[in-house]
Amino acid sequence: MNFKSYQTISAKYAKKSIKKDAAYYAMGLGSETGEVLDKLKKMKRDKDIDLKGVKQELGDVLWYVSQLCTLFDFDLADVAQDNLLKLESRKARDKISGSGDDR
Repeated sequence: MNFKSYQTISAKYAKKSIKKDAAYYAMGLGSETGEVLDKLKKMKRDKDIDLKGVKQELGDVLWYVSQLCTLFDFDLADVAQDNLLKLESRKARDKISGSGDDR
C-alpha cells in the first residue's frame, strides 16, 4: 500500500461529525502517541515489549496524521517526502541534533 491509497481509504472511517475538526484529530493524535509511549514505558519497566500493540498504536497515530493531512488538503506522500528532504538538509549541514524548526 502507498500513502495515497492509505489516505483515501482511511478517510472513509472518519465520522461525518468530526471530518472538519482539526482539534479532534490533534487530540486523537496526542492520545494515540501517548498510547505508544505507554507501551514503551511498560517495555522499559517489565523488560517485555508488546510489539503487536506498538504496531497497532502506530497505525492509530498514522490514521490521525492522515486525517489532518486530508483536512488541510495535504497529500500524505508529499508530507513524508518534504520531511525526508528536511532531514537530508539537516544532515548535510550537521544539524540533525539540536532544537528549533529552522535549524
